[in-house]
Amino acid sequence: MNLFYAPDIETTLTLPEGESQHCARVLRMQPGDEIEIIDGHGTFYSCRVVAPHARHTVVEIISSRHAEATWPQNITVAVAPTKHMDRMEWLVEKLTEIGVSRIVPLLCRHSERREIKTERLEKIAISAMKQSLKARLPEILPLTSATEFIASCGGNRYMAYCDRSIPRRELVEVYAPLADSTIMIGPEGDFSPEEIRLALSSGWHPVSLGPHRLRTETAALTACETFHILDAAAACGRLTNPNTDSI
Repeated sequence: MNLFYAPDIETTLTLPEGESQHCARVLRMQPGDEIEIIDGHGTFYSCRVVAPHARHTVVEIISSRHAEATWPQNITVAVAPTKHMDRMEWLVEKLTEIGVSRIVPLLCRHSERREIKTERLEKIAISAMKQSLKARLPEILPLTSATEFIASCGGNRYMAYCDRSIPRRELVEVYAPLADSTIMIGPEGDFSPEEIRLALSSGWHPVSLGPHRLRTETAALTACETFHILDAAAACGRLTNPNTDSI
C-alpha cells in the first residue's frame, strides 16, 4: 500500500501538489486504486483515488484508524543545529522515527550555525514519518534563542552540558518517567556558563549523559533513548523513581 501525507485530507479530500504529482505521474494511479494517507496528527486513512491529477488528486475516504503515539507523554528535544547541516538533518530524521513530539532548533552563544531552513527540516521529517510508517509528525519550531526558550519552557526540564565546573547529575538519577519532558542539548562548543546558570535558576535540571563527550546529535538521541528505556521500565512497574515527586 502506497503511503501519502495530507494534513487536511478529512476536509479537502485532496492530496497536496507534491503528493499528487507522486500519485498521478510517478505511480500513475488510476481512478479506483486504493492508497493510504496519513495526516501527521495520528490518523491513517484508507482511501480510493477518484480523480488523479498532478496538482490536486481527489480521493474518497473508505475508513480511518487512529494510531497510538510512540510515547505516552510529550517529548521535546531542543538542540543547537550542528555546523554541518547534514548531521542536523540526520538527527531530525531519527527523532521523527522514534516519535518525539517537538523539535526546537536553539540559537546559543557558542552556536556555529546561526541560520537554518525549517522548511527543509520539515520535508525530511515528513519523509521519515512515511518511511517509518508513522502517522504523527513532530512540530519543528523556527530557530529560537536559547535564553528565550529557557525562560518560556515549563514541565520537567533537563539541560545536558559538558562543563564539569558546574555540578550535574546523571539523567537516569533525576528523570521522572511517563511525564511530559524537555531535553536541551547545546552546540559543539557547549552552552555558555551564563546559559547554564540561567537554566538552573529557572528550574532546569543539570544532567550528564555519561562519562564521555558526545556529538550534539548523538547526545540528543542518547537522552531520548534514556527516556524511552526508563519509561518502559516504569510502565512495566519495575522502576520506582524516588525523585519523581520532587521534579
